[in-house]
Parts: sequence; C-alpha cells; structure tokens
Amino acid sequence: MSFGADHSPNRPGPRGRGATINPADRFAALHYEQDEFSAAEDARPVPTEFFRDDTQSIISRNNSPDVGFETSVNPYRGCEHGCAYCYARPTHEYLGFSAGLDFESKILVKLKAGSLLRAELSNPSWKPQVVVLSGVTDCYQPIERKLRLARSCLEVLAEFRNPVAIVTKNFLVTRDIDLLQCLAHYRAAIVTLSITTLEADLAAKLEPRASTPRARLAAVRELAQADIPVGVNVAPIIPGLNDHEIPRIIEAAAEAGAGCAHYTIVRLPFAVSEIFPAWLRSHFPDRAEAVLGRIRSMRNGKLNSPQFGQRMRGEGLLAEQIRRLFEVASRKFGLNERDLHLSCDAFRRVEKNQLSLGL
Repeated sequence: MSFGADHSPNRPGPRGRGATINPADRFAALHYEQDEFSAAEDARPVPTEFFRDDTQSIISRNNSPDVGFETSVNPYRGCEHGCAYCYARPTHEYLGFSAGLDFESKILVKLKAGSLLRAELSNPSWKPQVVVLSGVTDCYQPIERKLRLARSCLEVLAEFRNPVAIVTKNFLVTRDIDLLQCLAHYRAAIVTLSITTLEADLAAKLEPRASTPRARLAAVRELAQADIPVGVNVAPIIPGLNDHEIPRIIEAAAEAGAGCAHYTIVRLPFAVSEIFPAWLRSHFPDRAEAVLGRIRSMRNGKLNSPQFGQRMRGEGLLAEQIRRLFEVASRKFGLNERDLHLSCDAFRRVEKNQLSLGL
C-alpha cells in the first residue's frame, strides 16, 4: 500500500514511526494509493509485523571501497528504529515492500542466523576476516531483546575467535559485553555507536525507536569500562539540522571513553529522496527547503550521489567545512586516531561439540 509521495506533507505520520509516507515500491507494476486520512487516522499507531526469513546463507559480501568492510551479517531485514534518513530503506523494495513505513513495520527475521554462521565459518573455504554485524540494518533493534539472534551470532564468532565489528544505535549492545570481552582479549572486537544528535527531542523525531542519545553515550561508557574498543559515528550529518552539534557530540563521546570517531554525510538514494524530504516538511517546515538545498550543494545539485569516494562525504565548499570542523574537534578531544585494527591471528575452527568460550 502506498500513501503517495505528496500525501499530507505537513502531517507527522503514524505515532512512533519515522517515515511519514509509504511510497510505491519502484519494482512494482501496480500499487494502491490511500485516500486522504483524517487527523485521527494519521495518529493511529502502525503495528510491527515479523516474518520468517528462511535464507540459507548468512554472510553478505560487498565490493564497495566506501564502507570499509567486505563481509557482514544481518539477522534482520528492515529496521524498527525507523530512522527517517536511512539509506538502507530501498533494500526493502527487493522484498516487495515499501521503503517507507513498511521498512520499519514489516521486519524479516533470520531465525537460523547463528547456525548458518557456524556452518559458514566451519567451511574450510572460509578465510578468517572481519565480519561486520549489521552492515545494513541494526542487529540490536527492539525485537533482538526477545529473539537474541545477534547474540547467537556473537556466540559463534566468540567460539571461532573471528573478529567482529558492530555498528548500532541501541544500548542493548551492552547485554553482550561478556562475549565482546572474550573477543576483545584477542583484539577481535570493536563496537561503534552511531550518534546523530544530543538533542532528545530531535532524536525522538528522527530515530523514533532507537536508544536515546544519553543511552548511547552510556553504552559507550560501559563498553569502554569493560575494555572493549569503542568508537562513535557522527552520522549522518544533515547540514542545517545537526551539523552544528559535531564538536559537542565528539566531546561527549570522548568523555564517555570512545577511542575513535568517524562521520558520514546524509545521502538519500531512491525512495529515501521522497521519504526524508516529507519527514523534513512535516517536522521542520520552516527550514526544510534550506536543509535540502544544502544537501544538494554537496551532491552536485541532487539529493544523492552514488559515486564511490563522494557518496559518504559529499563535495564542495560545505562538505569541506564539515570535514574541517570534524577533524578539528577530533584532534581537540583525542579521537583522531581512527585505525583500530582487528586481528585474525587467534581464529580457530570449532567442532560442533566444542562449545567452550574459554581463553
């Protein structure tokens, strides 16, 4: 179902959701467009539905020079965090869903994630390398508290001592400190918390079901105190909305114990070029066009640039100003040492009956 890109542009959308629209799947020949809602209907919550994903493999591979990793594991497809800007939203269109509300309310779960990962790491063809847990959607989204699929993958990685890098917006990652400590002992774990803003009100609109900024900083603190390497992503930077917070975010991250910092500039591919502007016009109508204009100034007049080398950082005068601001703040607060290398030296193949995590 599609609400249409131009439907109710100034309404905030369903309660507790990030997207305010549900644009048509670009691969679908037909779609249903909803008639005009009343304000009461707009306010009704959209329930989350979960679907079983019976995929027979779990490790994804990519050859993008921009993302910094080759292999990743994503126990979930779609993400209930509902971040309005999320560049992964269009991946839901390959499943026959919309990149809008469907992406955050129709979640596919890979219930066999742990056993599939064990099978792939046990294969003699597997060459030990860093696996990113959540290369696309967040593995610590709310349903993880119940299903524990990310934990099942971490258990396997800890048994095999295969290095892992985690990227998340959720405090729930601290639940798995025991496993992360086992891996960190072999220089085989790092966690990165994405922190977009320190303003709770903005975060609640922009990332409605992710952990609050305060909780993410608390996660940084707990991980650092457990001697687990931890960094922050100031991401995405949205000029005219949160770029002024860069120094404050880096300072807060450093005080919490982060060891490094990275950043990306917002990019709006495919349907996200409809979803995010609709969100802006609903929540910040007074500055929506100014924000979009600044994004276009870094994307050669467009809202997205797919070119490697540019899509994560943008180009032009504003992109350069943001880069300098980030680098100055990182140097000032000691987060400019960006290379925390993980090691594959301790990797071991584990038989099915060998379950010890002992050091």
